[in-house]
Amino acid sequence: MKKQFAKNVASIFLCTLFATAPAWATAQTVQKANLPAGVVAVVNGKSIPESQVQETVKLTGLPDSAELRNAIRSQLVARELFRQQAAKTPALENRPEVKKAMQDAKDAAVIQIYLRDSIKPERITDDMVREQFNAIVASLGPNEYKARLIQVEDDATAKSVLEQIKAGGDFGKLAAQYSTAANKAKGGELEWVSFKLPAQEGKTQNLPLPVAQAISQLVPGGVTQTPVVWNNEKYIIRLDQLRPTQVPQYDDVKSALRQTMERKALEQATIKLVSELTKSAKIQQ
Repeated sequence: MKKQFAKNVASIFLCTLFATAPAWATAQTVQKANLPAGVVAVVNGKSIPESQVQETVKLTGLPDSAELRNAIRSQLVARELFRQQAAKTPALENRPEVKKAMQDAKDAAVIQIYLRDSIKPERITDDMVREQFNAIVASLGPNEYKARLIQVEDDATAKSVLEQIKAGGDFGKLAAQYSTAANKAKGGELEWVSFKLPAQEGKTQNLPLPVAQAISQLVPGGVTQTPVVWNNEKYIIRLDQLRPTQVPQYDDVKSALRQTMERKALEQATIKLVSELTKSAKIQQ
């Protein structure tokens, strides 16, 4: 999460970076000089270290290149010029918005360091990754299903959607229009999923059991004739594709699987810390 946040900030930073860089490259005040080791520029006596450029390159997530480094250096020069000019007006530091920004930055830094020191996620070993891979493979059935669903809250909407589908309406467009599920923007599309048959509770790759059962009974192109009911919600399901289960090679997926497990371990450790702090705190909401 922290890395993604940093990348988002860096992306915003880069929106102006390339636009301003050419101007600095041709400015008459820019002078060629023999700079100290590890320094990329000196602005009115203030050094800009090469490490700052390297850090920004990493945050962008873009391929490293001379063009990128030059653009970042130019932007850092501009930033230092702005900082120096702002420092000539001491009253700026006393503005409420500046004080708030300084406090927010301090709070964020302190919290980040506290979390780094306090959250101790479980260490994921090679054996744990292999065990998880074997468990996933063992849970797979003979076939994989590629389905779509439309989730609605009431019978009237479900009936209307089914009538439109039977009349030739586009399932994906109807999902985007009527579904309350998070995947509505993707036309109700689900990821490929496989599970043993008959489908059993807790062994359907996180699908609700009635939904998994309905999917397994459809043929490609088929749509459930009546809404599937689960947890007071109604589901209209279409099976797009069916294929024999494809099991990837362990070496091809172990890195991604480890990352998933490490992310989950971090989430669990964070939840545990929040729970412990909440128990000992007096919270009014």
